[in-house]
Amino acid sequence: MITVGNSFVTRVLPPVALFVALLVVWQLAVVVGDIPAFLLPSPLAILEEFGALLPSIVAASLVTGTNALLGLLIGSLLGVVAAVVAAFVRVLDEMFAPVVAAIAVVPIVALAPVLYTMFGASIEIARVIVAAIAVFVPVFINSLRGLRQVRPVQRDLMRAYAATGWQTARTVTIPNALPFVFTGLRIASSLAVISAIVSEYFGGPRSGIGSFITTAASGSNYARAWAFVVGAIIVGLIFFGATLAIERVFTRHRPA
Repeated sequence: MITVGNSFVTRVLPPVALFVALLVVWQLAVVVGDIPAFLLPSPLAILEEFGALLPSIVAASLVTGTNALLGLLIGSLLGVVAAVVAAFVRVLDEMFAPVVAAIAVVPIVALAPVLYTMFGASIEIARVIVAAIAVFVPVFINSLRGLRQVRPVQRDLMRAYAATGWQTARTVTIPNALPFVFTGLRIASSLAVISAIVSEYFGGPRSGIGSFITTAASGSNYARAWAFVVGAIIVGLIFFGATLAIERVFTRHRPA
């Protein structure tokens, strides 16, 4: 219990204290400096809007979070499968390289309107696709790097033991690749949320966090826009925390 308490104090309290200090400085700067709201609303004004709009923020967060989650699952699955194929088939690896490089530089601001035209602006499919594309690249790159971490001497040793392909994968390939896969997933979890929100700026149903941010900003209600930004931050933290928790479960119980 003492260890747990010390861990909590050393790992949780410092960032919380820093966050509170930053909020205090922010509030003082706005009040003392008389900064207009269109430049920077105060934390208290944002908190007031957040409390007043909590049901709307929760509803918008669920829409955006669902799109981001679907995109994360689809993009991650495709990224891992493509990495496995590329790791074991050299020709396909060389074919995938330019395609992945092209996908990595696709701008969301240009892709979202095109997908709305293709699939319709009244459904969420375009946003899921945007999130999946953003997720695919880091998951693929990190997974492929992890799968290549197996050294020739390790493979030779498994052959000497007459290990089957599955035994080699279970005892060598997968344990070596898992940390890299989860690194990609941690990066992708944030990208999925960001991509889903950004794609909402350019059309589609007016139901997600990005749509409410643009509506509030266009109406010069900047404290309200920041309140929805806070909602977006919370969604991103939930995704990142969930990915980190899953990583700890898998790496703790991975095969020896």
